[in-house]
Amino acid sequence: MCVTREELKVFLQRMEMSGLANVQEDFLWANNEQKTWHAFTALDLDRSGKVSKSQLKVLSHNLCTVLNVPHDPVALEEHFRDDDEGPVSNQGYMPYLNKFILEKVQGNFDKVEFNRMCWTLCAKKNLSKSPLLISDEDAFKVWVIFNFLSEDKYPLIIVPEEIEYLLKKLTEAMGAGWQQEQFDHYKVALNTSREGLSAWELIDLVGSGQFSKGMDRQTVSMAINEVFNELILDVLKQGYMLKKGHKRKNWTERWFVLKPNIISYYVSEDLKDKKGDIILDGNCCVEALPDKDGKKCLFVIKCLDKSFEISASDKKKKQEWIQAIQTTVNLLRAGSPPPHKEARQKRKELRQKLLAEHEELERQMKELQTANENKQKELETVRKQLEAAAARAAEEEKKRLQTQVELQDRFSLELEREKMVRQKMEEQVAQKSSELEQYLQRVRELEEMYKQLQDALEDEKQARQDEETVRKLQARLLEEESAKRAELEKWHLQQQQTIQMTEAEKQELENQRMIKEQALQVAMQQLEQLELERKEALEQYEEVKKKLETAANNTKSWKDKVAHHEGLIRLIEPGSKNPHLITNWGPAAFTEAELEQRQKSWKGKKATSE
Repeated sequence: MCVTREELKVFLQRMEMSGLANVQEDFLWANNEQKTWHAFTALDLDRSGKVSKSQLKVLSHNLCTVLNVPHDPVALEEHFRDDDEGPVSNQGYMPYLNKFILEKVQGNFDKVEFNRMCWTLCAKKNLSKSPLLISDEDAFKVWVIFNFLSEDKYPLIIVPEEIEYLLKKLTEAMGAGWQQEQFDHYKVALNTSREGLSAWELIDLVGSGQFSKGMDRQTVSMAINEVFNELILDVLKQGYMLKKGHKRKNWTERWFVLKPNIISYYVSEDLKDKKGDIILDGNCCVEALPDKDGKKCLFVIKCLDKSFEISASDKKKKQEWIQAIQTTVNLLRAGSPPPHKEARQKRKELRQKLLAEHEELERQMKELQTANENKQKELETVRKQLEAAAARAAEEEKKRLQTQVELQDRFSLELEREKMVRQKMEEQVAQKSSELEQYLQRVRELEEMYKQLQDALEDEKQARQDEETVRKLQARLLEEESAKRAELEKWHLQQQQTIQMTEAEKQELENQRMIKEQALQVAMQQLEQLELERKEALEQYEEVKKKLETAANNTKSWKDKVAHHEGLIRLIEPGSKNPHLITNWGPAAFTEAELEQRQKSWKGKKATSE
C-alpha cells in the first residue's frame, strides 16, 4: 500500500486551508506545518508517481517519536491493509496521519528536535551541492527562519519584503552597513522572474555571501545564530550579569536569556548547565536599586513568590535590561505576542492590505478600461450618428437650395405676371381715359343738342355702370395688392426662418439673403409704384366722378329747361327688339332708327304747337 501524488496534493490543500486539522494550537503557532511540508515533499516517488509504504512507515515512526505520540504499528498495518478501494481511498495515509498522530499531539514535544527530524528528511535531497560560506548548522537555522517568515501558502516561498527584513537583521548583527541600492537591483531582478524564493534558494543567497561581503565565516555564523535566537527561540535579550543567591547571599555570574514569559540563567553562554528560571507574568515588576554591598548598577525583579537582585556590568546594560524586562511584562499584561512576531504579523497584514489595494486598483483599472471601451463605442456610435446627421443635413441643404431656386423661379414668374398685370392696368387706364374723353365729347354734344337728351340720360346710366366697374376694378386691385403683400410677407417670414435655422447656414446664405432682400426691395418699390398708380387712378376716378356730377347737373339743367318750355318730361320707354346701338359704355337705350323717328315726331309736335 502506498500514497499517490493526488493524495499528497489533497493533504497539502487541507494543510493550507486548516493548518493541519486537529493539531494543538502550540503546534500551529510554532509553524511546524511548514517543516512537515518539507518532509513530505522530500519523500521519493516510484515510477508510477507513488510513495512507497516503507517510507510512510519510517516517516510515521519518526513523527510519533519527536511529537511524543505513542506509535502503534498494528494500527498502521491495519490501516494500510490491501483492499479493492485503492490507495486514494479512505484507507490512505491522510486519514491515518490525522487520526493516529496529529490528533494526539499535546504540544509537549521538543520543537528543535522536530525541526531536526524534518531537516534531516529534506536537506540531503534539496540542499545545493555548491560550496557555501555557511556551515550545515547555519543552513539549518536559515531553513527554520525561512519556515517562520514564509507565506502561508504552498509551495512555500519567502517574499522579497521578508528577504529584505532577514538580510537587514543579519547585516545589523554583523555590524555592517545595509546596501539598499544593491538589494533594490536584486529585488527588481527577482520580481521579474517570480514572486519569491524557496528555502533552498534563500540558503544559497545567504551562503553565497552576496550581502555579507568582507565578513568572515565566523561573523556570519554569529549573526545567523543571533537572528535565530531572536526569531525562533524568542530570545529577546541575553548576556552576562551577576545574580544574588537566595540562600548564601553571594553574587555569582550567570548567562541570562530573556524570553516572552521567562528569564532563564545558565552557567555560561553555551546553555548546557541551566541554573534556574524567573517566571514572568503580568504581576511582575522591575525596579532600579541604589548601589550597596560594593555592587553597582543594581535592579530587582519582583515576582509573586520571590524577588531577584541582579547587577549589570554598566549603567547602559542596566537600563537596557530594565527596559527589556518591563516591555516583556507589559506585553504579558496586554496579552500581545513577542515584538518580532507582532512585527511579522503587521508586515503580513500590510502586504495583504497592499495586495488587496493592488487588486482593487487592478479592478478599478479594468472597470475604467471597460468604461473607456464602452465610451469609445459610444463615441463611435455618436460619430456615425453625426455622419448620418451630416448626410441628412447635406440632403436637406440640397433640398433647401432646390426649394430656394424654385421660390426664386416662382418669384420671377410672379414678377413677370405682376408686370403684365401692370401693363394691362395701364392699357385699361389709357382706354378709360379715351372713353372719358369720348364721354365728355358726348356731354358737350348733349348741351348743344336737346334732341340727344335721352342719349345723355343713357350715357349717365352707362357712366354709373362704368363707375361701378371702376369701383370693382379698384376693389380687385386692392385685393390683389393685399394678396401680394401677404405673399411678400410670407416670403419675408420664410426668409427670416431660413436665416434663423443655424449660424452656419446664416453664413452660407448671407449672399443669397442679400439677393432676396434686393429682390424684395425691388418688389417693394414696384408695390409702391403700383400704389402711386392706384392713387393716380383714384384721382382720375374722382375727376371722372366730378365730371359725371357736372354732367348730371347739366342734364338736370337741360331737363328743367325742357320742362319749362314744353311742360312735360318724356319718359324713357323700352325700345324695340331691333339691334341696339353699341357705344363705348355698353348698349344704348335706343337704336338710330328709333332716334330718327322720335326726332321727326318731336319736330312735328313742335311745329303744331307753334
